Amino acid sequence: MLSEQEILSLHPLHLAFVGDSVYTMLVRVHHIERQGKLKQLHQWTTSMVCAASQARYLQRLLPDLSDDELEIVRRGRNAHARHTAPKSASTQEYAGSTALEALFGFLYLLGRNSRMEELFHLITAMDGEENDA
Repeated sequence: MLSEQEILSLHPLHLAFVGDSVYTMLVRVHHIERQGKLKQLHQWTTSMVCAASQARYLQRLLPDLSDDELEIVRRGRNAHARHTAPKSASTQEYAGSTALEALFGFLYLLGRNSRMEELFHLITAMDGEENDA
């Protein structure tokens, strides 16, 4: 396992690489609990893992983040990937989604599972509000 110092020194795209998987897994488990048909589970999941949604969730999470979490978000947002943003997202949305993924990767690698679950709960509450609107 990596030390805290090693985790802090990782490139934000490495954190996002891990965080993408962690976040997607959390979303999938959350939707399995809703017990829809597989096609519906896939649609629910893709709606939460797209760059636009992730960027929107991040903006709403910002007031709840600690200083060290905000620093990871800043680093993730400013990381420059070699590839451009996908056609389905703006450059700003792609940067926001990378920042959210970096945050989840950071929390996962540090073993801050309760904090990760707390933030994910806030996201699912936002998702419920948006679906109710």
